[in-house]
Amino acid sequence: MSVEAQAPPTRGRLPLGVYLLALSLFAMGSAEFLLAGVLPAIAADLDISLSAAGALISAFAAGVVVGGPPLAILTLRWPRRTTLVATQAVFAVCLAIGLVTDDYAVIVLTRFVCGLAYAGYWAVAAVTAISLVTPDRTARASGVVVSGLSIAMIAGGPAGALLSYFTGWRGGFWAVAILTIAAAVLTMVALPATSASGVPSVRAELQTMRRPQLWVVFAITLLSTAAYMISFNYLAAFLTSITGVPPVWVPAILTLFGVGAFAGLSVGGRVADRKPTRALLAGAVGIAATSALLALLSRNVVAVVALVLLLGVAGFILNPAIYGRVFTLAAKAPTLAGATTVSAFQLGISLVPGLAGVALNAGAGLTSVIWIGAALAVATVPLILLDRRHTT
Repeated sequence: MSVEAQAPPTRGRLPLGVYLLALSLFAMGSAEFLLAGVLPAIAADLDISLSAAGALISAFAAGVVVGGPPLAILTLRWPRRTTLVATQAVFAVCLAIGLVTDDYAVIVLTRFVCGLAYAGYWAVAAVTAISLVTPDRTARASGVVVSGLSIAMIAGGPAGALLSYFTGWRGGFWAVAILTIAAAVLTMVALPATSASGVPSVRAELQTMRRPQLWVVFAITLLSTAAYMISFNYLAAFLTSITGVPPVWVPAILTLFGVGAFAGLSVGGRVADRKPTRALLAGAVGIAATSALLALLSRNVVAVVALVLLLGVAGFILNPAIYGRVFTLAAKAPTLAGATTVSAFQLGISLVPGLAGVALNAGAGLTSVIWIGAALAVATVPLILLDRRHTT
């Protein structure tokens, strides 16, 4: 087994390596958010139905859900920097293969493998970030890394879709592949070498996963993610059909959600290191309150615009606390726990279409989808209170 020298955790400002991990996650995450914006173009180019094109989203999501934990075990004894660069390389290569073929089955397969690589990178990136800082800044470092996803949501996806508008749907994805390779090179050059504090042990990782408290946090992750994402995924239709917002303004309003998400991560990262339960409760209660107000004030444009921003804040203020709790509970064997957290995030997102579909297929209006988000957030609160009993 190759061994890397352990980079000492730093105090004061967060180290450059944490921001480099966020940049890499931004690059890879942009591919996830970009796809939804070019589905019609993909369907037309490949001569497939829109639902078949939508299966590319599901393939990527399936790869993320199932990929994290197995890859965490398979690469446990690898140097972390090696794992990061390897997953970035696999992601970029598979993305490129999908761009040079018109074979639908091959493209679906490459999307699935991209999801696997993405999950593997995300899991190891979170563990690497906390190894670069002192324990009192674990949640803040995790929040910065995850902020790469919020920036991908508000900038990477839309920018890639705009590029694809002028160059064809493949253009945005080529930009993602190039940026991912560039980030991999920077990782090799600039990221400090880190390794586990002791000899990595699959048995220790599996034993850690037997802790009931961890599964409480995983449940919090799944429910809270579904709570805000179910509203976000249907915001465009909600804004135009219920609130009466002209379609031209919808992208700008959706961007406010991403701005709020970035603010929530910034605030949550600072609060969660000292008072994780407070950050978790603020997020869950905030999602419930803003969702309920969105439903009740659905025809008030000014109120809805403000609430979209606040929903982003509430939805992401608890993410650093989630990672902080996971890495506190799994301090001696964090890799598999971190990977399972990634899977819980993605599973929460993946459940959204099914939950919304039940309501919409039953004849309920779009407002019912927002109420489901509020209910999921309320259901998260008892789990947070249960976790508080084990907060040190």
